[in-house]
Amino acid sequence: MPINQPTIEEWQRLLPPERFEILFREKTERAWSSPLNDEKRAGTYVCAACYSPLFTSSDKFDSGTGWPSFTRPISPEAIATRRDFKLIWPRTEYHCATCGGHQGHVFDDGPAPTGQRWCNNGLALEFVAEGELLPERRG
Repeated sequence: MPINQPTIEEWQRLLPPERFEILFREKTERAWSSPLNDEKRAGTYVCAACYSPLFTSSDKFDSGTGWPSFTRPISPEAIATRRDFKLIWPRTEYHCATCGGHQGHVFDDGPAPTGQRWCNNGLALEFVAEGELLPERRG
């Protein structure tokens, strides 16, 4: 976990149980369960734990998978990746680089311009509409 962040026990107290399970136990929400799938307004998607900006609405697309999907993160520094061998084939898992909260997986089947699909758990994100203030980073 990154330096100067809450402990797992502190995150467990700060977050609703379903968000904690996804962010810090690497669970996955059911497909089509997130209202962020249908979010069409301009804005920024931030980590639901520490509120670090992760994605912009201009990079969001409808992947048809049931999870919010993006063509790229807001910046390369916003995301940390690692190989995930939990299924039969290896995947690239990504986390918030600030707090280490699990977000989802990145695949090479997305649209232009990157050809990537950053497939995110909706409960791992908060949406901040354009013109609204980003929440102060937590942790």
